[in-house]
Parts: sequence; C-alpha cells; structure tokens
Amino acid sequence: MHTRGFKLFLVLVVLACAALLKFRSGNQKPFAPADALPDEFIVVLGVAQDAGYPQIGCEKECCEAYWKGKEEKKLVTCLALVDRPSNKYWLIEATPDITVQLKNLQPFLPAKPDYSPDGIFLSHAHTGHYTGLLQLGREAMGANEIPVYVMPRMDSFLRNNGPWSQLVQIKNIALTGVKEDSLVKLSGQLSITPWKVPHRDEYSETIGFVISNGKKKILFIPDIDKWEHWDRDIKDLVMDFSVVLIDGTFYKDGELPGRNMKEVPHPFVEETARLMSGLPDTVKTKIHFIHFNHTNPLLKKASKEKDQVRAAGFNVAEEGMIFKL
Repeated sequence: MHTRGFKLFLVLVVLACAALLKFRSGNQKPFAPADALPDEFIVVLGVAQDAGYPQIGCEKECCEAYWKGKEEKKLVTCLALVDRPSNKYWLIEATPDITVQLKNLQPFLPAKPDYSPDGIFLSHAHTGHYTGLLQLGREAMGANEIPVYVMPRMDSFLRNNGPWSQLVQIKNIALTGVKEDSLVKLSGQLSITPWKVPHRDEYSETIGFVISNGKKKILFIPDIDKWEHWDRDIKDLVMDFSVVLIDGTFYKDGELPGRNMKEVPHPFVEETARLMSGLPDTVKTKIHFIHFNHTNPLLKKASKEKDQVRAAGFNVAEEGMIFKL
C-alpha cells in the first residue's frame, strides 16, 4: 500500500473507532471507561423537550440546521440512576426515545445487556415523559412487571385509559404509588422523593424529584410553571443540593413568534439566571439547565447564549453527563 493511501486508511480507522464510542444519537462524547465510573451516579440520557430535536414539521432555521448537517440530534429529557454495587438502575421518565436511551445506557451498567430497569419514575402525563412505556408492551419488548412509580392521578390515568391500561392488565408494568414529599427507598441508602410542582395538569399531577444517597442530593425538575407559582423558594433550595437540573425549556420571551407564551409559562432561562445571579459562584455552578425546546439556542453545539449562560456561572446539561452521588 502506498504511504499516502496507508495514512488515509489510518485516518478512516480512527474516525470509525471514535464513532463507535459515541452515543447512538450520533452526537455525544465517548463513554467513561467502566472501571472509572463511581458506584452511584446519575447519567443524562436526553436533554430535549418532549418532541425532541429536530421537531416534527419544523422548517425553521433551528431544525433546518439539523437536516443540513450543521447540528446534531438531541434525545428527549431522561435520567438514569445507576447503583453499580447492587447491579440495579432506575429510569426517570419513559420518553419516546427509550429504545435508543436504553441502548446508550448499557456501557454504564456492570452487567450487560440489561434492558429491564428496576423501576421507572414518571413526572407527569405530557408526551415526552411517559409515552415510552408503549415500548414495554407485547408489540415490542414484552416486559415483565417493571415497577412504574406514579402519583395518584397518573396511576388512574394509566390504569383507566388504553393503550396504557393493557400494559397494566397483562403485567408488562406494575404501577407503584408514590406520595408527595414521601421518600421511596431503592437500594442501600439510595432514595427518591417526589415534590409536586405547578404545571399544566390536564391528565396528571406534575412532580420533580429529589435523588439522594444519604450524603448527596440531586434535584431534577424538568417541567414547571414560573418559579413564583411554586410554594417553595427555588433560590433557597439550590443551596442544599450538590446538583440541580431544572427546566430550561425556553431561553427567553418571544421565542415562539406568533404565540402567546403565557400559554406555556415555563421559567425562561434568562429569568432563572437573573433570579440566581446573586448566589455565590460555588452555588450557581450546581445549576444545569435541561429540557430544551427545539427553538432554544442552548441545544446548539455552540451559541452566544450558551457562552453567556456559562459565563454567568451556570451550566447546560448534555447527553452523557455523569453526576456522582
């Protein structure tokens, strides 16, 4: 083989190996080596709003950038809580991207393959947070009594409406009730506590999650209405957590031209950043925005808005991020 051809061959091999190490969504950093993973941790499996990125029917510049190869696909917001010593893991949200997300999770698990979570926690009944349950049904995985942790209204919605009710009836899932502010013990010292939050509750309550191992705590609130609508003070709460993953659906007002954004009253990233601006840098760096709408410039590989958020001391959640407990 000529020297020039051999060099080209080596380049292709390196590129192919790098691609194999990426998330199956095609856009993420290599996984951490299994022996470098902590015993208990959270891994981010998705960061987009319910409809993902690119979004169906969108021909705006934001989504056209993906179709033109300038931006990368983003999966719907989901976390996995992994306890390697007990060989257990739990999903927080069952998204439309659950097939890819469970595949992406495998390198983080001590025993592979393992596509049956030890439980799934659902925040509420909006598209991106529970419709992945269908992949557990008889037409797909045919799962066997996977525990699904739900609040009372969510329980009733799934139990009494098809096709979700079939999952319950043929025991693909086992609905397990949780109560507001009541700790759910998982494994060892690991626990999850649901916190009710204000949101558009057409079919169910909406909750956020406190994830703890008795030493560290992580707060996860992917969906909420304006912070002032909540009966808790988010500015005080962040002081008590090692990591805070909170609603960053929209970057600023006016992001949806022609639509009254009061109809979707998420706290804008700009609003949250202003609210938290007086906190010490050591506290602000705990805050990671997540659950980005396709219009949100924080979804891009690079943007001035992303630079501004980081310059202000905050962080932007990315698929593949690991948070040690």
